[in-house]
Amino acid sequence: MTTITKKSQADSKQSLAILCATFKNRTEYALTKEQADYITNDIKANDRKFICINTLSRLVCVVLIDEKKNHYTSLEVIRKHGASISDFMNAEKRQAVSIINELPNADYSLALAEGLALANYQFIKHKPSAKKNKNTFTAISIIDSKTTEQQLSNLSIAVDATLKARDLVNEPVNTLNATDLADAFKAMGKNAGFKVEVFNKAKIKQLKMGGLLSVNQGSVDPPTFSVMEYKPKNPKNKKPYVLVGKGVVYDTGGLSLKPTPNSMDLMKCDMAGAAAVGCTMYAIAKAKLNVHIIALVPATDNRPGFNAFAPGDIITMMDGSTVEMLNSDAEGRMILADALHYAKRYKPEMAIELSTLTGAAAVAIGQYGIVSMGTATDEQKTKLTVSGLRMHERLAEFPFWDEYDELIKSDIADQKNLGGPYGGAITAGKFLVKYTDYPYMHFDIAGPAFLSAKDSYRGKGGTGYGVRLLFDFFSNL
Repeated sequence: MTTITKKSQADSKQSLAILCATFKNRTEYALTKEQADYITNDIKANDRKFICINTLSRLVCVVLIDEKKNHYTSLEVIRKHGASISDFMNAEKRQAVSIINELPNADYSLALAEGLALANYQFIKHKPSAKKNKNTFTAISIIDSKTTEQQLSNLSIAVDATLKARDLVNEPVNTLNATDLADAFKAMGKNAGFKVEVFNKAKIKQLKMGGLLSVNQGSVDPPTFSVMEYKPKNPKNKKPYVLVGKGVVYDTGGLSLKPTPNSMDLMKCDMAGAAAVGCTMYAIAKAKLNVHIIALVPATDNRPGFNAFAPGDIITMMDGSTVEMLNSDAEGRMILADALHYAKRYKPEMAIELSTLTGAAAVAIGQYGIVSMGTATDEQKTKLTVSGLRMHERLAEFPFWDEYDELIKSDIADQKNLGGPYGGAITAGKFLVKYTDYPYMHFDIAGPAFLSAKDSYRGKGGTGYGVRLLFDFFSNL
């Protein structure tokens, strides 16, 4: 992981990233007149907002900021420039960079450091041949009196948690089954200081979690149900917030088998919601936020073997209601329903559930944000929306109209797990809300959770989407 620290002045031999409104050569930059003139002339001639030059001894990068533009948009542009600088640093085998912020807002320094650190991620543990290409870039120094040690600590924690989530999502199922995922949460709990209890299959049967058990029928590996809790001595919330994450560690589609290319072959990522939830718990506990949080993760793989549940089966859920299962590839809502019902015992202030739930969500808005919907208060939704804008993990709220309930009615059960060809992302949310009796938000992260091509600081593969949003939300309650 890239370290992020604060310094009082730049090292003349260290690479520089300068944030400014207009570039002016200063003595602390230790640039020759020729170097400074080149930067000035290139910015002017080509109307550049970003330039990076190699002076042989170091890289010097300049990021021009227009403070009149939308603040959240500017932060995202800066993060992306940070990703470009990170690429340059590794291409030139550099180790450290100093950020100098000439502008009055510390957010710019933090955004650039965030883009630098997140873009420096690699997942090469299973590729021995790539070890020689390991990134050389390891250290970021921020030279900005406006930043606080608390801000730097929280930034480092958020980056660390996001990269942990990426690691989990990128692990294939042969090295990360449901039990392995639960063990990863235990390790994070021990490291950060939150409680983790894992229910085994016998306990899950005792609780009559019919949704989770039905999905697991086709698998040789047992399911798990992880209960994580972080509770400081005097939390600001009287009732806990509950996070719920979909933990389908691999999804073949079951008997409703998926095609392989660009579909099943990517389905190690179907536990991205679980990874986001567990790693958010890690971040909250590491930062010692004064908030009481509980996280629930039902986990299994979805396979067509053994006594796999079949389209047409009637499943009795944990709450005693019945579901006509018409498509075994709509399995995520089956396991989440039991978790949402289980959450009722906590009488939560609000529950936020994250899942790679529907292709319909990805079709609707692509990889550019989260499809959201639910019954949370307007104030809760507004705070989540602001965190989404600040972290550029934006929420696109879909309607939750009563008419969508009609699409999941069943003739022979209380409801069915498939809503038809229209409004698929919404009918999935409508299915889930029936298992709640508290303020609830459904976040469908199917689009941005796993990327098939590099996207700036989000990289390629698992993105850790949702961790930064949730950590920001709980940090700013």
